[in-house]
Amino acid sequence: MLTRRQFNKLLLASILLPSYGCTFRRNIKYIPKTLRLNLGYEPDSLDWARATDSYSFDVIANIMSGLTKYNNDLRSVPSLAQNWKISPDGKIYTFFLDKNAKWSDGVPVLARDFEYGWERILNPLTAGPYAYLLYPVKNAQKYNSGLITDPNQLGVRTLSDSVLQVELEKPLSFFLNLTSWCVFFPQRKDIIQKYGDDWTEPGKLVSCGPFKLDKWQHEYKITLIKNDHYKNPEPALEKIKYYIVSEQSSAFSLYLNDELDFIDSRSIPVSEIETVKRKKETVIHPLLRGTYIGFNVEKPPFNNRLVRAAFSSSIDKNVFPKILGRSEIPSSTWIPPGLTDFYSPDIGISYNIENARKLLADAGYPDGRNFPKVSLYFPTREDAKLLSEAVQSHWKKALNIEVEVVNLEWKVFLDTLHKDPPHLFRLSWGADYPDPDTFMTLFTSDSGNNHGRWKSKSYDEIVNVAASEMNLGRRKSLYRKAQKILLEEEVGIAPLFFNTQILLNKPWVKNFEFNSMDLVFCEKIIVT
Repeated sequence: MLTRRQFNKLLLASILLPSYGCTFRRNIKYIPKTLRLNLGYEPDSLDWARATDSYSFDVIANIMSGLTKYNNDLRSVPSLAQNWKISPDGKIYTFFLDKNAKWSDGVPVLARDFEYGWERILNPLTAGPYAYLLYPVKNAQKYNSGLITDPNQLGVRTLSDSVLQVELEKPLSFFLNLTSWCVFFPQRKDIIQKYGDDWTEPGKLVSCGPFKLDKWQHEYKITLIKNDHYKNPEPALEKIKYYIVSEQSSAFSLYLNDELDFIDSRSIPVSEIETVKRKKETVIHPLLRGTYIGFNVEKPPFNNRLVRAAFSSSIDKNVFPKILGRSEIPSSTWIPPGLTDFYSPDIGISYNIENARKLLADAGYPDGRNFPKVSLYFPTREDAKLLSEAVQSHWKKALNIEVEVVNLEWKVFLDTLHKDPPHLFRLSWGADYPDPDTFMTLFTSDSGNNHGRWKSKSYDEIVNVAASEMNLGRRKSLYRKAQKILLEEEVGIAPLFFNTQILLNKPWVKNFEFNSMDLVFCEKIIVT
């Protein structure tokens, strides 16, 4: 069996070698109207009711559209909905769809496609990890949890082919932002019923975004082609090729050899960071994304708050920008500085070795004695490995505890987090929408992405109230209280830093625009 390293070498060779018998020649630096990217990892799923990772959503965001869409200022603007009206009490949204919008097979996009898509995500049998994002919709949480079984009680209904009405549980200041996100996209009932779990494969998947799925060569490449039925606006590109190269050095070589037109941090080895910083096309942007250490609070000894606090207090966050070299922002808090009104850098557990040792002793493990064997899991990638080894050394130095570090392929890593989370895991979370709610609901009791399984009724209640609070001052105060519970009182996670993104574009790539949610919208990009 080929190892991942051997596979990537073969992939690199297959891309770099001349392709005899076709029109492409090695001396041509780019392919007009074709954008070549590195996805990094095989997507978990292209079913937006079940996808959980950014690699999946990178593709989905370019083959699908929603009621609204983000512009690069992260404002939600009309998309499949040309306009809407909101009731005076802020609870009822009526969306008027573009009557000319069509799926990639030419079938009109109808209001019932949204009603079905949302109902499917909320159906407990779907086990949609992002179902909780739909909870603002009336009765959505009750339906998802099985308290009611009639989907007709959901607050989403088709008034006509082009009119969709949504009733919320209570007013929500950022609801329009939610409708731009992937889990709020429509779905085709006839296609899913016809093909079952295989409906996301090429030749079966239909979409209503600027591109459509052409090929999915698993663990190698995903190819999208222009959706001729999409006119909002009509894409300038004819094709997008997402290569799946997890080894950063291999991906970087592809860029240097003009076989990739654009790369970001997932394709840049740490050893090349200083070289990359000197390249004229390099830019570094702050992200709405944080990296943290998660604790499985159901597995001893991390069911003990003192142990979690000791592990958090023994990590020197200032080392990460030095190790990774990407201008990361060390942090003990969770809501990122990009959300200016809600950033609270004073919240969290600070680095203090003496305090960490005392906490561990109070937990019954003085100088690490009798501490059980535990493991830290991370996805296979050079930067994740360096980070994990750094915290491993911190715990050894401060607590005299040997922590095993274990790397897993991305899909296996995600599957492990869902089914049997380890004692410790390294994970990042990027904003799904530009609001602090996306960071805070991640750790609510009903979140499908709360892999540490930490739960707090008071935290849930505060986050729930904050979501509908219209007064900025009161909302900020609520999130401060919630963060103190999460990070100090209960120590549900140990934040490490806020991420940045390094971007490099070849000179023939035009109209590329960055946004802090790190969504690469390709509909306006030109390769010429």
